[in-house]
Amino acid sequence: MLVLEDVDLVAMERTMPGMESNPLLFQLLNEMDGLDDDADVIFVLTTNRVELLEPALTARPGRIDQAVEIRLPDPACRHRLIERYLQGMELDSVDVDALVTRTDGVSAAFLKELCRRAALLSAESTEPSRPLVIRQQHLLDAIDDLLAHSSPVLLASLGALAIDPPHGQAHPTQVHDPWTRD
Repeated sequence: MLVLEDVDLVAMERTMPGMESNPLLFQLLNEMDGLDDDADVIFVLTTNRVELLEPALTARPGRIDQAVEIRLPDPACRHRLIERYLQGMELDSVDVDALVTRTDGVSAAFLKELCRRAALLSAESTEPSRPLVIRQQHLLDAIDDLLAHSSPVLLASLGALAIDPPHGQAHPTQVHDPWTRD
C-alpha cells in the first residue's frame, strides 16, 4: 500500500500557474501505469482539494478505481467523538449536547484538540494531589482559546473556520458572532 497524502500538492492540474512541467506528477502517473496487472499494490491518495487534481490522474480509467468522501461530522457523530475523546476522564457537569451545538461545522481534529486543551486547562487548575476533573467551563475556555489564539492556517486545518469566535473576538472570516454562554 502506497499512501500519498495531499496528492494535490504533487498532482495539481497542469493548467495551474507553474504546474506545466511537473516531474513529480509525471513520475506518479508513470508509476501508477507501469505496474503489472497482477501486482498487489494499492495506491491511497488523499486530498482536501479534489477540484485541483490533474484530469490525467482522475479521469483516466484504472488510475483511481474508487473515491471516498469523508464529510465533516454531523451532530450524532460529533456527540460520539466528544464522548470518545473524553473517555476515561472524570467529568463534572459536562453538557455534551451543548458542545455538539457549538461545534457545528468543525472537523474531528478540532474536537480532539478541544478535548485535549480542556484536559490541559483542568490540569493547570487542579492541585497535584487532587484528581483531574474536566468541567464544562474547561471545554468552553478551550473553545475560546482555540478560536481566539490560533492562526488562520491552524483554524482551517482543524475545520474551525465554519464556526464563529467567542463574543468580542475577531475572526479571520469576519462573520457574525452568534456564540454566547447563556
